[in-house]
Amino acid sequence: MRTGWVIVCVSTWLAWPGHIAAQQSQQLPELTVTAPPKRPKARKAPTPQSAPAPQTQEPSEEEPDQSPYSSSALLGQARSGSEGVAPRSELLSQPIYRTGELLEATPGLIVTQHSGEGKANQYFLRGFNLDHGTDLAITVDGMPVNMRTHGHGQGYADTGFLIPEIMRGLLYRKGPYFAAEGDFASAGAIHLDIVDRLEKNFAQVELGSFGHRRAVAGMSAPVGNGGNMLVAGEVVRFDGPWERPDDLRKLNGVMRYSRGSYDNGFAITGMAYSGKWYATDQIPRRAVDSGLIGRYGNIDSTDGGEAERFSLSSRWSERTADTLTRASAYAIKSDLALFNNFTYLLSNPVDGDQFKQTDHRWIGGAGASRTFFGTAFAGVKSETTLGVQSRYDDIKVGLYNTRERAVLSTVREDQAREFSVGIFGESTLRWTPWLRTTAGLRGDLFSADVSSNLGANSGSEIDAILSPKAGIVLGPWSKTEFYLNAGTGFHSNDARGTVITVDPVSLASAQAVPFLVRSKGAEIGLRSEPTKAMQSTLAAFILDFDSEIVFVGDAGTTEASRPSRRIGLEYTLRSKLLPWLTLDLDAAYTRARFLEDDPGAPGRYIPGATEGVVSASLSFENLMGGWFGGVRVRYFGPRPLIEDNSVRSNASMPVSARLGYKFDDGLIVRVDGFNLLDQKASQIDYYYASRLMGEAAAGVNDSHFHPLEPRSFRLSLTKQF
Repeated sequence: MRTGWVIVCVSTWLAWPGHIAAQQSQQLPELTVTAPPKRPKARKAPTPQSAPAPQTQEPSEEEPDQSPYSSSALLGQARSGSEGVAPRSELLSQPIYRTGELLEATPGLIVTQHSGEGKANQYFLRGFNLDHGTDLAITVDGMPVNMRTHGHGQGYADTGFLIPEIMRGLLYRKGPYFAAEGDFASAGAIHLDIVDRLEKNFAQVELGSFGHRRAVAGMSAPVGNGGNMLVAGEVVRFDGPWERPDDLRKLNGVMRYSRGSYDNGFAITGMAYSGKWYATDQIPRRAVDSGLIGRYGNIDSTDGGEAERFSLSSRWSERTADTLTRASAYAIKSDLALFNNFTYLLSNPVDGDQFKQTDHRWIGGAGASRTFFGTAFAGVKSETTLGVQSRYDDIKVGLYNTRERAVLSTVREDQAREFSVGIFGESTLRWTPWLRTTAGLRGDLFSADVSSNLGANSGSEIDAILSPKAGIVLGPWSKTEFYLNAGTGFHSNDARGTVITVDPVSLASAQAVPFLVRSKGAEIGLRSEPTKAMQSTLAAFILDFDSEIVFVGDAGTTEASRPSRRIGLEYTLRSKLLPWLTLDLDAAYTRARFLEDDPGAPGRYIPGATEGVVSASLSFENLMGGWFGGVRVRYFGPRPLIEDNSVRSNASMPVSARLGYKFDDGLIVRVDGFNLLDQKASQIDYYYASRLMGEAAAGVNDSHFHPLEPRSFRLSLTKQF
């Protein structure tokens, strides 16, 4: 209770308009800086050449959302061929097995799991196995989801606190071309937000296979003079198909007070999340092939974890004829405990290799940006944005040897205090109706202080980096634009690794890794919207990293590795074939390689790097009255599992579908089906050494996989009022 009141008091102080001087650490940047038309009768993109107009009138319930999430029509606005928006209607149109799959509205992104459902998801994008979030920056309500110097892995991003039914939409950007995007954003950045008000209040109950039970409700109502209050809650129980049930128990709550509009108003939001679960981690293939365990069995039935997250955030914005100002602040309290056993008896043949990872932290951040609309010279229209972002993490992390969740010994305990501030500027010049350019520069300063129970692993580090960006847009011609982008970005490494002098396991001397690691990228893109019913994009990119972060199976974490390069091609298509029928198609292929040889790991293939990814869906709505639904196919191609490419994963291609009916009285009945063809495939694969009972002390190199869940169904009943 005391912790909750501290969050409320500190965050309210940060959120007070007279105090705010800086935008949040991962501020949501606008896709366009031209002002929206006043009270439009129909949703459409703002005219790029129009003069910005002030918007001071508060929106009515019927007024379309003018936030960056509101429309997927980006011609004349976007700065690259690989950025886009999934409005609320698109975000909720597909069945999702787990909450994190909501992010698959980002073309080319695969969201999967290698452990219990309470743990952060695994992310794959642009040839990266992003583990739990490294190099994919995710924000919700302006708050960063990625955790620095995390107990389980750098960039750990758990989206389990999201309630899909109240999301406003999703905005995505790929590549290091955007000055407002900082740490972890080199492969891509995803921004989400919740609505200020619901179109209709609702209550929903779900029942499904494998003990799936979910209840969620949301309501909003006017409060006081022009204010609005939104309240939503979620309860989830789930076992899964595993021999040792996940026994997932999850609670979510959200409360938001808002006033005004997205561009002229403010909002204060509180979120609370709690989850507990058991976990069936990846299992060795030889154990299944020999009959030692079943396909949905486990080696250690006590793996699992628990997590809590509490946050308070605020945003404030004001648009005039010449400027757009945004400011926000947030405070987050996060706690996590994980129990994992990836190698079984390899390190400790008596007690086993289970370990506990803990992460307890406070995060505070604030920031601001101002966009200036005007004329640069000779009639050339300009939009210039200046901004600052700051973040502070107070972190306590621990690593312990355990047996059946009982602590046997302490490997290390650390306290880290990490602070960052980023300043950026970006200017777009519209030289002619068919030529616009964008140039940006970002500067980031990071500092960290680490206190460890191992004196040799204590110390401090400071690092800074400049990241220039540039882009050219040609067109539109025949409703088609061409893009050329280039820029540099970065990701931060675990602060403990930047000051380390002694390896915590072997106690031998170790070399510290760089604090900030440079990325460099370039992209050629095309966007075409020949009709209002069709949009398509094509992008070819190259992305280099000075140091790759890779998963280490026997440690259950990530570590810095060799420089890398990725070259890829992406295509997206969205077409409304009929007034009631929509086709979505995304396809991507990436070639990922290390740029240097390593005698200890011959070969230049990057383990786990995605190659081919395809997603296709056909959906319908308002058919013969209230029928709606669709079918979706997702292809997750094979991947190299070791550096010489001699071991590869298999591909998977699950099929999901939805069928529902909406009655006139607000009752909605829906059935979702998952893996309808009952494909026997993996969600994720690794290759490393582990040891089972009776095996040699050196263990056995083997593929370890987490199986795709078998065919399942979920029935949903929703009442709107």
